[in-house]
Amino acid sequence: MGSDFQRTLMWVILAAASFMLWDNWQVYNGKPSFFGSTETVAETTVQAEGTEPSAVQATQGSGTVALEKGMAQVSHPVEVSSDLLKLNIDTVGAVVTRAELLKERQQADWTQVGLAGLVLGKKAPELKNIVLMDVTPTHVYMAQSGLIGGNFPNHKSAFKHVATKKTVKFDEEQKKDATYTEAVFECTQGDVTLRKSFELIDGHYGVTVRQEVINNGSKAVKPAMYYQLTRDDSKPEGESSFYYTYTGPAVYTQNDKFKKIPFDDIGDKAEHLSKSSDGWVAMIQHYFVSAWTDKLSEAAPLPREYYTTKLDKNLYAVGSIHQIGSIEPGQTAKTSALLYIGPQDQQRLDYLADGLDLVVDYGWLTFLSKPIYSVLYFLYGLVGNWGWSIVLLTCLVKALLYPISAAGYKSMARMKEVSPRMKALQEQYGDDKQRYQQALMELYRKEKINPVGGCLPIALQIPVFLALYWVLLASVELRGSAWIGWVTDLAMPDPWCILPAIMMVTMLAQIKLNPSPADPMQQRMMVIMPLVFGVMFFFFASGLVLYWLTNNVLSIAQQWYVNRQIAAERAHRMSAAKNDASIKKK
Repeated sequence: MGSDFQRTLMWVILAAASFMLWDNWQVYNGKPSFFGSTETVAETTVQAEGTEPSAVQATQGSGTVALEKGMAQVSHPVEVSSDLLKLNIDTVGAVVTRAELLKERQQADWTQVGLAGLVLGKKAPELKNIVLMDVTPTHVYMAQSGLIGGNFPNHKSAFKHVATKKTVKFDEEQKKDATYTEAVFECTQGDVTLRKSFELIDGHYGVTVRQEVINNGSKAVKPAMYYQLTRDDSKPEGESSFYYTYTGPAVYTQNDKFKKIPFDDIGDKAEHLSKSSDGWVAMIQHYFVSAWTDKLSEAAPLPREYYTTKLDKNLYAVGSIHQIGSIEPGQTAKTSALLYIGPQDQQRLDYLADGLDLVVDYGWLTFLSKPIYSVLYFLYGLVGNWGWSIVLLTCLVKALLYPISAAGYKSMARMKEVSPRMKALQEQYGDDKQRYQQALMELYRKEKINPVGGCLPIALQIPVFLALYWVLLASVELRGSAWIGWVTDLAMPDPWCILPAIMMVTMLAQIKLNPSPADPMQQRMMVIMPLVFGVMFFFFASGLVLYWLTNNVLSIAQQWYVNRQIAAERAHRMSAAKNDASIKKK
């Protein structure tokens, strides 16, 4: 490899490392990331503790949404739980005002654990369950539903808690008995009675919400059912400042596909996004999601209209309005929907509704990250450990790239052997760069050396590395997943910095196996680069460091093997040349 190319390559690597460190520093200080615009985080303003935002109302049969700015008092929550979820359903509106995930724990900040915590004198707090939905003085996040189109019960109406019952039935999906918990609420307003039931099943994050609309009057009514998710625009508690992830609404239909609607794009007036007979609405944050969908409901899909709106300062809503048709006097109309409140588990989400797994945000490398996740998930099914799955994935990638990387390593091995001749050429031609480059190219041609071949193995790994970065960042399955010993969370930095330290050692070993630059300054730069990368990797997810470390170990083994092959070939040629010379003398 020519000195000019080595110099260029080192500057490119140094620039890339510096850029990534600068980008992380920008995000840490609340500024936009180059890879995605960070949302402005504003403190949510709520009038008083125990309040909820306004209702959605519409004129009779028009489907036009008008919003009230008033607030309704939240009171008398009814607690309903399964083995995965604990919900608070308020009797005002029969809305979900709190959702606690019983199997998902908070994560300690990386500065509070391991070596960083020891140096900084910090101690990790007690890790509590994730509370996804809640209504507090500084935070509002809830799931609402009700009727519009007249004087009908909505999420500001006073409901009565009728009953909560538990039954044990056979669950077809889990193929075993499971506990079903159902809470029933009822409200009569005007001539219409609305009866809501919330059914939780052990082993499921989906809540089946059934609604019966009873016409008690003497005239036909034509209400519409709305399903709405309301949230402030604050950043989720405990989210890292070192990376950007999307927080906000999303809508999906078969026609328009998946669409994220950032809070900043939602205006003061209700915006009708699309009309469809399918789809879902969701509120997304890192690792978790809430969504209204009806794929698993018993009723046939209803015509619907999707909307977003700004309810108040820093308070937003996304929802859908379902047309349930005319209800004659004394008749009852039944609808049902599924409210998912839980982690972004891609297998669960894909089963629940078409396109729901798209809430897992892999950024612009989705086309590559999705297959990598699929391979990782398959390997996890074989070994039962996400860390070893990453090791096996690295081996697979290395095997696929073996022909290309082997050619590159052969070029590097040959280059190392001719390094003395390259240095001699440099001394011979001095400052005559043109003649030196010509002689160098002739040497490459004679020795069958590809000057850029040594860069190909690294260059081909970069897309996989970046795609795996997004997989580790977005996949909740790896959140809190341990590998061995001290590595207890592959999605968080190594708490004791052991993996980055070992990685630096392997990078130094690779440098020793590769040809040394003729320029002393470049030699020093090559020694400094492992330190630069090691420091950078201190802040990366340990699963990502594990991938690069495994790749380095395999590269060292492959380079050592290729070096031995090249040395054996050269020894054979020299032996053959000596034999030919001795024969000629005779």
